[in-house]
Amino acid sequence: MGRGPSIEGRKNAEDARRGKIFTKLIREITIAARLGADPASNARLRAGIDKAKAVSMPNDTIERALKRASGADAADLHELRYEGYGPAGVALIIDCMTDNQQRTVADVRSALTKHGGNLGTSGSVAFQFKHLGELVFATPDAAGEEKVLEIALDAGADDVQAENAQSTVLCAPENYEAVKKALLAAKLEPVRADIVWRPENRVAVSGETEETLLDLLDKLDELDDVQEVYHNAALTDA
Repeated sequence: MGRGPSIEGRKNAEDARRGKIFTKLIREITIAARLGADPASNARLRAGIDKAKAVSMPNDTIERALKRASGADAADLHELRYEGYGPAGVALIIDCMTDNQQRTVADVRSALTKHGGNLGTSGSVAFQFKHLGELVFATPDAAGEEKVLEIALDAGADDVQAENAQSTVLCAPENYEAVKKALLAAKLEPVRADIVWRPENRVAVSGETEETLLDLLDKLDELDDVQEVYHNAALTDA
């Protein structure tokens, strides 16, 4: 009878995953700090540091990322956005940071092609998404929903959608910090919060198509240069 992964094996896998998350966040902080090293006046940097602290990144690691922004290697980092299609025509936006654009586009194209997708031109799928601040809160009862709704709208949010015991606050990117600050001040801690590319409509996928898409998303996430991947699929897989 086979045995499952050892405790050491699971720990190594978790350490590798944590290391990859740290690498992506360090790059984000480094890029953001180019616009100014003071989080008080740099909303993007503040958001990056908040995300780093949320996954328990040590302060000295954050400090090194900030110092790296003024170094020569940081100047070689470039932000790239690729648009394309996955299996069954699922639309994808793939945000990358890289010091080698040829490597990155080759890796992204290869992952898409191997999963029945293809790389598109700039603007080919972006029109199917909106760039929005998105904050999700656990709201198991009507009172919680009402509290999130009232505070969010007063702070400048555009919409609040309640479903499956969660309330999703949507706002313009420029209002994100103010909305988040107001909700945190009311002791409302988001399950997740970020500025995202949110699809206008979702495409239903299931069976083998969904399995292929999930594998594609995993492969893209494993690429060192990929920061975020957004798609318009309505996934059924838990």
